Amino acid sequence: MTTSATQPKAAPETHLQRTLNSALNDLAMDAALAAIFHQEKGPLVGHTARGFTPRDVQAILRTLSTQSSAVLAAGGPEQDGGRTMRLRLITPGAKSLLGVPLRHRQRTYGYLVIGRKEGATFAKKDKAMMEQASDAITKSLEREGLFDTNAVLSRSYVSQEPVPAPPSSAEIFPAPASHCTPELQSKIEAVLAEANQYVPYDRAWACCYDPLAGNVEVLGMAGDVKSEQKDHKKDLKPGFRLALDSSAAGWAVRHRKPRVDHDLASTQGRFLDHKHLYKDRYLSSLVVPFFVRGQVGGTLTLGSKEAARYQPTDARTLEPVILKLADLLQAPAAPPPTPVPASDTDPAVPQPVTAASSEPIIRKQERQAAIGEFSAFLATEIREPLASIRAQLEEVTGEGILDFDPQTRVENAMRDLIRVEAILNEILDFAKPLELNRRLCRIPEVLESALVVVGTDLEVTRIHVTKDYANVIAPVRADEAKLQQVFLSIFKNACEAMTPGGHLHIQITQHRAGRGIEVQILIKNDGAPIPSEILDKVFEPFFTTKRSGTGLGLATVKKIVEEHGGSIAIGSAPGEGTTVTIRLPGVSRGPAFRHRGRGRRPPRRH
Repeated sequence: MTTSATQPKAAPETHLQRTLNSALNDLAMDAALAAIFHQEKGPLVGHTARGFTPRDVQAILRTLSTQSSAVLAAGGPEQDGGRTMRLRLITPGAKSLLGVPLRHRQRTYGYLVIGRKEGATFAKKDKAMMEQASDAITKSLEREGLFDTNAVLSRSYVSQEPVPAPPSSAEIFPAPASHCTPELQSKIEAVLAEANQYVPYDRAWACCYDPLAGNVEVLGMAGDVKSEQKDHKKDLKPGFRLALDSSAAGWAVRHRKPRVDHDLASTQGRFLDHKHLYKDRYLSSLVVPFFVRGQVGGTLTLGSKEAARYQPTDARTLEPVILKLADLLQAPAAPPPTPVPASDTDPAVPQPVTAASSEPIIRKQERQAAIGEFSAFLATEIREPLASIRAQLEEVTGEGILDFDPQTRVENAMRDLIRVEAILNEILDFAKPLELNRRLCRIPEVLESALVVVGTDLEVTRIHVTKDYANVIAPVRADEAKLQQVFLSIFKNACEAMTPGGHLHIQITQHRAGRGIEVQILIKNDGAPIPSEILDKVFEPFFTTKRSGTGLGLATVKKIVEEHGGSIAIGSAPGEGTTVTIRLPGVSRGPAFRHRGRGRRPPRRH
């Protein structure tokens, strides 16, 4: 009895192969081949082919992978200005070939090749068909999510299966963790109840200072905490956060000393916590900061309905309570329980870990964690002492006891201090998650408002601005102030790169992106190009080639654009200047931007 040999099981067709096969089926050609680069300067890999023998495929891939073909693809297109190129296959079978590079965001990731018998010619319609097929393949791969734009090291730019969505800004830049827990709240309330034995009050609360977020968080309250407000979300309650520059607690943190107020009517417009007290007819308040490990850890606030109830000496009377509050915040918090995922498999068997798919996420999280630690150090060790120094200088200059010469020197020192604080705030703002106030915006109007801001600089440097807006542009749901910040940063960099008399061109178009609409903004300047060796680093945090600056301008721009669900890319070449391309998802329903008149609006010069 003869036993038939077991046939090897064919490998399952990947998502990439299915997508390429579907695209080739639309080509009315007997011989066609689609190949993809799996590494940035590596050989081509054929994924789908028909009408070519395996030896033909190997010969074509070997030819296209050589350096001469790369040069041909980059600088040897057809004379009519198209992207196609002609090849000739002599062995193993004579054929005339027509190829076109597959490109995505100015990057060649593969080739599409069709073949005919030796001596056959290709008409212009064949070349146009190839270019259309190339664009169709790119759109299909992008629609299926097969482009891995987060690729690092030697990972493939085109994936076999759909690439998981990159982490959102909320995941990379998590919201500030709350220090308020039910257990801590009950302990805080017990200490506040004890404080009433030292200094009487009608209402009291304790706050924890968060240096990274730049605010204080209410941890617990005691006394008369009833509120008649209809909107309970705005009530002063545990978990509520107060900004440093708009609260009496923030004032005590910045100045590192107690604050006594006997006229809440005059301060309730400046301080939010005083506003809550004044609304409930409180007349005086006392805010005392306390310290944890040598730094400001939080504040204790007492409010009274009795006029002139508190004095600065009450802060010393409250020292026992202050020490207990500091001990509560200094105690390490209990770590949250680690959830154990349910699994049907044997727990003793280790599960495989896909390190390749999580590598970009891990690197971003590690980099963000380092930025967070560095920002926390800057907030506690540098910003707090600077704020204290600035507050003391303001008091000295405000009293008018200095002569003209010392007064001028102190004011110059304060200006330098303000500049340093602005740089620190820029770094700390970059580490915090974005808070977007989304609404329907019209991109041309946002661009025009940004151009008005830089209008003086454009006139001084005699830079000509031309605009090319599509007839109909869909609105986008975005934060208008953040988008204006993006355009202002790009315009500022463009003005610095151009010489007087330069040219700045702005183009807005609208495209279909899958089932949705995409608004594309191109901002091009003819200034000095960005060197190719640093072009990939311009969006990295703290990378800069300027003598002054933090290197967070373009990094913040990318963060804002990606938070809006868009993308940004920069292209630069000698003799062509620099082009910034921004893509934002449009809204199909809404007040679209329309130009008056018929036909496409021609570019205009300013």
